[in-house]
Amino acid sequence: MTPILAAIACLTLITLSYGGLCAASPFGDCRKCHGMGHALKHDRKGRLKRGKDCRRCHATGKRIRVGRWLYNRWARIYRAGTTD
Repeated sequence: MTPILAAIACLTLITLSYGGLCAASPFGDCRKCHGMGHALKHDRKGRLKRGKDCRRCHATGKRIRVGRWLYNRWARIYRAGTTD
């Protein structure tokens, strides 16, 4: 197998795997709060306590994956263009 065909096969496999992940689990953990929904703070004694709610995910701890966002956008445009 030539290197070009191997690269194409590898990219196709990665793309299909990511598409399957987006279909099976459209939401991933928030990158800012790591899925907790809030920040962690330390008090003066060094113990952990809950901080403010995450502004990026609005305290849900989840974000929509890029592939799912693109699919949702495509489906919305497609529906808007095909309705009479």
